[in-house]
Amino acid sequence: MHRAPGDYPDGKQGDVLTVEFTVLGFRCIGLNGGPYFKHSEAFSIQVPTDSQEETDRLWNAIVANGGSESRCGWCKDKWGLSWQITPRALTRGMADPDPAARKRVFEAMMTMGKIDIAAIDAARAGAG
Repeated sequence: MHRAPGDYPDGKQGDVLTVEFTVLGFRCIGLNGGPYFKHSEAFSIQVPTDSQEETDRLWNAIVANGGSESRCGWCKDKWGLSWQITPRALTRGMADPDPAARKRVFEAMMTMGKIDIAAIDAARAGAG
């Protein structure tokens, strides 16, 4: 964490200016944008997952810690940052060479908050 060494037009000495953190091994820096630069869905962190257990664990950790649910695998953390918890099964389904399968996967996804891999797989296969 880096704090302002002195007062400045929109803040005072000691205010947090930047924070450094790591997401999935990637170094990130967050800037305190003050009242001018707010979080929006225009930026999100996408996390690919391999199982329903991993999907549930990550989604639930974000939402249960003051976050909120959204649609299609998106949720927000307690600071308003958007996350996409995206099972690889969804990514594969959206890239299926069969346009009908892609459409079924897309339509199934549109009904979900947290992604249900079994339902995505069923939609891709034409079941359900």
